[in-house]
Amino acid sequence: MTTYEGEPVEQAQTLRTLVIAQIFSGAGLAAGVTVGALLAEDMLGTTSLAGIPAALFTIGSAAAAVTVGRISNRLGRRIGLTLGYAVGALGSVAVVAAAALDSVPFLLVALLVYGAGTATNLQARYAGADLASPGRRGRAVSTVLVATTLGAVVGPNLVTVMGGVAESLDIPRLAGPFLLAAAAYGTAGAVLFVRLRPDPLLLARELAARRPTTAVAGAGEISRRIGGGVRRAVAAGAAIMVITQIVMVAIMTMTPVHMKHHGHDVGATGIVIAAHIAGMYLPSPLSGRLVDRFGAPVLAYASGATLLLAGALAASMPVDSVVGLAVALAVLGLGWNLGLVAGTAITTEAVPLAVRARTQGSVDLCIAIAGAGGGLGSGLVVSSTSYTTLAAIGAVVALAIVPIVAFAVRVPGVDQPHPPHGEPVPDRTADIRSRTR
Repeated sequence: MTTYEGEPVEQAQTLRTLVIAQIFSGAGLAAGVTVGALLAEDMLGTTSLAGIPAALFTIGSAAAAVTVGRISNRLGRRIGLTLGYAVGALGSVAVVAAAALDSVPFLLVALLVYGAGTATNLQARYAGADLASPGRRGRAVSTVLVATTLGAVVGPNLVTVMGGVAESLDIPRLAGPFLLAAAAYGTAGAVLFVRLRPDPLLLARELAARRPTTAVAGAGEISRRIGGGVRRAVAAGAAIMVITQIVMVAIMTMTPVHMKHHGHDVGATGIVIAAHIAGMYLPSPLSGRLVDRFGAPVLAYASGATLLLAGALAASMPVDSVVGLAVALAVLGLGWNLGLVAGTAITTEAVPLAVRARTQGSVDLCIAIAGAGGGLGSGLVVSSTSYTTLAAIGAVVALAIVPIVAFAVRVPGVDQPHPPHGEPVPDRTADIRSRTR
């Protein structure tokens, strides 16, 4: 018996577990996005360094991406993702402690550790694709991504409530959302540790090993057959995600600071960030179906165009318009989503199972480093010029996706969309039943 539109029952179980975990982790992710820059500005006393939190927790995310990827490659997704969320929860507690002690050095270290939660949140999308049929991987990835929306949209709107909780504990108000992050990441890790069985990556490898050898190519064979196309495809997919990350993080990081300087309170900021995160994750089911139907390059071109529009909107919106800024940030999130789904599809399709998790960790390392550069640079740009200039620069940078996609579509296999929805897909139930006998 199979479920999830013809996929094995184990895939349905994997997706249900990932969805539950991502709902919780989304709230943890949103905490740092909403108040991280404001907390740093208060503690450091300058706007030019307000991008440091985004830079630090993305640097921490970079280290965690590689670590989680390598642990997952060796021990499976369940152990790798559980450990990643546990470290993210620890970092959240450390941020609260640093704010309570008013210790800037402690805050900087804590933000690095907090970044593990961000990395793990993104790594979870790969777990959704491990058991998926080739023509449904985009939809599997998007299912995991959209689950993040629920927690991530609710999280920013709990800023005021958590600020009150923090003050009742004699903790700075802006540290309150990190209390929520600690609980959210801890819960996500516990869900995965208990429920992510069988491990999707380990099961996928076992199933692949049971198929005829002519149907399963190893990394070396694939590289020889397409003349190094695996490396080119991974580079192209990574580059698409790197550019979308730079543009998204840079504009998103400085939006709360921009709003604060023009008289908006934290509640208004929470509304704008909630709209942004909804744009990042809510369109994922549609993005997944589009990439499965039309191919990743089409979605990547759409990402570049959407990010260009987002930069233009952010640069031109009246600063007193919360609705206008919310629309601009929602479009920014959509552009990021399209690029992430397209880039993930390219890299997942190209990399063999034997090295898949390790390679995905390395790709996410590049994404995290790009985010760190975008976050750190955004503060410097705004302090020396303006938020409008930053948004305009982001719009121009997004255009770099076009030549990268033009390169990617020459890589064998990358430009080929999967069969449309409704066409038969391989039924692997027999493989799973033979494994469990």
